[in-house]
Amino acid sequence: MGPITMRAALTLAATALLWASPAHAELVNAANPATIKAIVESQGWPATIVAKEGDDPYIESSRNGLKFLVLFMNCEEGQKCKTLQYYMGFSDAKDMPLERFNQWNREKRFARAYKDDAGDPVLEMDVDLDFAGIPRENVGETFNTWASLMDSFRDHVFEE
Repeated sequence: MGPITMRAALTLAATALLWASPAHAELVNAANPATIKAIVESQGWPATIVAKEGDDPYIESSRNGLKFLVLFMNCEEGQKCKTLQYYMGFSDAKDMPLERFNQWNREKRFARAYKDDAGDPVLEMDVDLDFAGIPRENVGETFNTWASLMDSFRDHVFEE
């Protein structure tokens, strides 16, 4: 190949690589609660941001009658948060035995269960959005995972 033909081949190869590369996805982090609220709402769930002076913000939401919170964590004075925690609990199942929590934690991934200080069964799932964040689609997928886990945990808690 001559120099002009080689250059044309390299240009063609570089152009093909550009067209084959995926578009840059929008990265989402936990610094802006309104962004996370919009993602919750895009799932078809109501969302209310609660921000009290001196406390880290959180979102109140529900899905199919199951109330849950999206807690913003690892914040600097209530801002510039780095992680999220999805949280739900049942105040009407205090008699759930420890063996059932152990069974859940042994068999399930992504979320952990325990009894809170009031003796209520609680489910939590952590999501790390530190640094530049993760693609918006991935954040939405964490809510799909959370929805499935909420349903499974409700069934597990109230199983006869």
